[in-house]
Amino acid sequence: MFGLGQTEIILIVLVIVLLFGAAKLPELARSVGKSSGEFKKAQKQAEREYREFEKSLDEEESAEQETKIQKMAKEQGIDIKGKTDEQLLDEINAKLKSW
Repeated sequence: MFGLGQTEIILIVLVIVLLFGAAKLPELARSVGKSSGEFKKAQKQAEREYREFEKSLDEEESAEQETKIQKMAKEQGIDIKGKTDEQLLDEINAKLKSW
C-alpha cells in the first residue's frame, strides 16, 4: 500500500484522530464516501455525453461526405450502400426512363 509500513499507517491514523477527534471520524468517512460516489457518477455522465458527442460528429461527417448523386439517388428511393456514383447514375437514369 504505497510503500507504507504498518507503523506509518498507525501514525497517520493517530494524527487524523488527533486533528479531527474520534467523534468526527464517522462523519468524515461518510462525506469522503459521498464525494467519491458523486465523482464517479459525474465521471460516467461525462463519458456518456462525450460518446454521444462523438457519435453525432461522425453522423454529421458522413452526411457531409454524401455526394449530390447519392442524395439524388436517396430521393428516388434507391439504395446507395456499396455502389459507386456511376452505378447510381445508371439506376437514376433507368428510373427516370421508366416514368
